[in-house]
Amino acid sequence: MSTELPPVAPEVLAEAVENLTARLRKKLDDATAACAAAAVREADGSVTFRFGEDALVTLRPGPAGTVTEAGQATCTCLLAPRCLHRAAALGAAPLADAAPQEPEPEPTASAAPTGAAPAGAGSAGAVSAEPGEPAERADAAAPHATEPAPALTTAQLGAAAALWHAAAEALSAGVTAGGAVVQAELLRAAHTARLAGLPRAEAAALRVVRGLRAARERRTAHRLGDLTGSFRELLHTAGVLASGAADPALTGTSRRAYAAGGSLQVHGLCREPVLSATGYGGVVTHLLAPDGTRYSISDVRPGGLARARGAGRASVALGGATLDHAGLARGGLRIVGATVSAEGRLGAGRGVKATPLPGARWTEGPAAPLFARPAAEAVAALLADPAGAADTETTLIGCDVVVVGPAGDQVLVREARPHAPLLRLLPAHPHPELPHTENLRRIASYPGLRLRVLGRPDLDRAATLRPVAVGPVPGEAYTLRLPEDWLGRADLGYERLQGEHFPPPDTTAPASGPAAEPASDAPDPLADSPLWRVRRLLETAVAGGRRAVAEAARGTAPLAAYGPLRRAGLTGAADLAVSLAAEADRRPRDAFGRLADPSPDGYAWAWLAAATHLAAAERSLVAASWTATPSGATSAAP
Repeated sequence: MSTELPPVAPEVLAEAVENLTARLRKKLDDATAACAAAAVREADGSVTFRFGEDALVTLRPGPAGTVTEAGQATCTCLLAPRCLHRAAALGAAPLADAAPQEPEPEPTASAAPTGAAPAGAGSAGAVSAEPGEPAERADAAAPHATEPAPALTTAQLGAAAALWHAAAEALSAGVTAGGAVVQAELLRAAHTARLAGLPRAEAAALRVVRGLRAARERRTAHRLGDLTGSFRELLHTAGVLASGAADPALTGTSRRAYAAGGSLQVHGLCREPVLSATGYGGVVTHLLAPDGTRYSISDVRPGGLARARGAGRASVALGGATLDHAGLARGGLRIVGATVSAEGRLGAGRGVKATPLPGARWTEGPAAPLFARPAAEAVAALLADPAGAADTETTLIGCDVVVVGPAGDQVLVREARPHAPLLRLLPAHPHPELPHTENLRRIASYPGLRLRVLGRPDLDRAATLRPVAVGPVPGEAYTLRLPEDWLGRADLGYERLQGEHFPPPDTTAPASGPAAEPASDAPDPLADSPLWRVRRLLETAVAGGRRAVAEAARGTAPLAAYGPLRRAGLTGAADLAVSLAAEADRRPRDAFGRLADPSPDGYAWAWLAAATHLAAAERSLVAASWTATPSGATSAAP
């Protein structure tokens, strides 16, 4: 059985690789792949790696279980610490999260939050509460929109330029050549960005490095599309910052600022488990104020799946409240001296007092308006707000639906409105040990079932909702039958729906035209659009690097491949794809055969332009998929 390795701070690994000679760097990938299986956990908590007879590498993590200093990684060989053994051992270990946030400060402002920002799902600690996301994203939270944007310093401009160059080199190399040396350059640039006060840029770089590692190790959870999106975000962030733009949304903040919120009254909507890609687990409980302002309270710490499953009944650490998260999800709090972040996270600063309030059903109180308007309107409003569109992964919308049936790993439903489109339900978190998937599979087995759904729209897919909680539709007979103490909703990440929660077998589903339609008739504008050709080119660039894209530029292939795009009216996408292929193959050389322009900048800008255009076009198609025409068809063009 393999030994679990302690996480290593990115800057420690970057320094170890930087100290290697060019000859040793060429051997690093093979050495890293071979040393993970040789790790041994010692009685004192350290981990050792044996390299032959004379070299023994020892990793001694600090109190937090992470190797954060160069001195915590030692080797007994004569070349240490500039040796291949030490760098390989560090490279085999997982990357540690970004630097933790500072403790929550006492609020100095008296203004309450405007409520314009949707409730985040993060904790007051150093990890993100977005399900399945890396923990460093919490450090990339944007400050309040009303804060003035300070000008970028010289150090920040230099750090952004260095990060852009490292990202461009990594993109040019692709997964096939993006080994430990390329990753180390990104980690070094990410560390410089952190020191310069650019935490969002650092977080984006760490996501790319983790994606490159997952791709090269062929992990089952790796998706090339996710890595492509990570490259797009990193290049966009670094490129804009290097140009001198001081956008707070791109700069980010290392410390989540909490302001005084005064007295608040909040009611629970639901709770959901949080499982980070970096070993953190916990729970986030979504709350709603009477005026519709959204808040959240979360508890996320190291512990992974076990903690995510158990935290649903952990006590709420807020102002001496006696509720646990299960009770708060169906109850409420009256808070005095509240501290609130710009994202709606409630802090537990000194002076905060909280007392429980009786719970309210979704059909009454502040939750009722969530289900009063069509889902298409809620998604359109989300997309129209730049801040909201950037936070779709933590924004919940509600709607009443009729179950159509299963379609692969999806559940097809139709919103219970005239001429409504077919929607797809996917698990909010796909981990098999969490009940999301099992609950949706059981729901799919009841065609015609009326269901009230609260979930987050997935704007990377056509008309897709990821349910967090469900409940019965008021006034309907063929709907869920939940226990009275559940107050009309079930948290899909914690409660398992059983047969007794559904209509009895002798109950006949009401006749419904939309519910009787074949599941295969569900339109998918993304699948039907020729934009997949651009997506394939971009993903080929990430997987195979610049050389793979250059091969597409030779001959008449670009004209034939992108002809369907032009015929569909997507001339901008076609032009950008052809320009990318041509730029990838542009390698001018001087009279001696040397590259006249070795910089990858032009190629990276061409790739970023095509990727940005594709993301906007696909977002337009997704937005259109939420709105059905009177005939039930969806628009297939942006």
